[in-house]
Amino acid sequence: MLCIKHHSTDPYFNIATDEYIFKHIKEDCFMLWRNDNAIIVGKHQNTLAEINHEYVKEKNIKVVRRLSGGGAVYHDLGNLNFSFTRTGDSYEMIDFERYTLPIIEVLKELGVNAKFEGRNDLTIEGKKFSGNAEHVFKNKVLHHGTLLFSSEMKDISGALKINPLKYKDRGVKSVPNRVTNISDHLPEKISLDEFTNKVMAHITNSFRDARLYEFTEEDLAAIQEIRDEKYATWDWNYGYSPDYNFKQGARTPGGTVEMNMNVSQGIIKDVRITGDFFHIKDISPIEKALENIRHDEKEIREKLSQFDLKEYFNKVTEDDLVAIMF
Repeated sequence: MLCIKHHSTDPYFNIATDEYIFKHIKEDCFMLWRNDNAIIVGKHQNTLAEINHEYVKEKNIKVVRRLSGGGAVYHDLGNLNFSFTRTGDSYEMIDFERYTLPIIEVLKELGVNAKFEGRNDLTIEGKKFSGNAEHVFKNKVLHHGTLLFSSEMKDISGALKINPLKYKDRGVKSVPNRVTNISDHLPEKISLDEFTNKVMAHITNSFRDARLYEFTEEDLAAIQEIRDEKYATWDWNYGYSPDYNFKQGARTPGGTVEMNMNVSQGIIKDVRITGDFFHIKDISPIEKALENIRHDEKEIREKLSQFDLKEYFNKVTEDDLVAIMF
């Protein structure tokens, strides 16, 4: 088994790396890696329904869709991620407890009473510190999980908090959990780097065929291509979302404005703007202009900038309209 300590902190590159070791490296792999500020959404989720759009924009948090299912998770440099790829004879190899056991063993050695609970979580004193997901293709499994070590809890709650009434869809919804950091439970404090080394040492000592591996230049070039062509694109991270209906209103200086939209594969198919605001010109040209574009702030602003909104709305600005659409 190849054991990889991955040094990149680019979320797009790292999620592409997960796909690369799964699809292009024949040997089984174990990898440790970290992402700078990012929300990683499950393959079948509606991205915009999982994130706090304003918070994500303000904090410059990257949003990336992964290959596996499950719910959205927040990553920062205080969170350590681990990945296993394994080839087996049947779907019996899908076993969340099997792949998380080494983590529990390391924590027990450090004096932390960690447990596997529920469908795919690791907990300490009933609080979640690790969420796990798996993706299977033919006879191969990709298992990856998070390990909250010293993450910023306020960013976790701020980035993922969203009003569930905005989006009506059939995407997989994340379930809020009480979370905790591993570092808060260690009898003797160690750094994240020290913890990373202990996990890697445990893996290399536990698997007879384990050996350290560094990506080659060819590996890195192939990963970069996957990153650029897939994981850094709007089409994958937002457009892949299931179809949804969006409805949200807000009170503005010009009155109440409500946006009603039907969205398919991230593209706004139709828009109705309602409310008790006062309009001057007929607003149907604005509704029409917002059709067949991405549910994306930049594209929406480009369309709205083509209109002198003061001729259509009394005391309702472009910023007001954009805020209501997310």
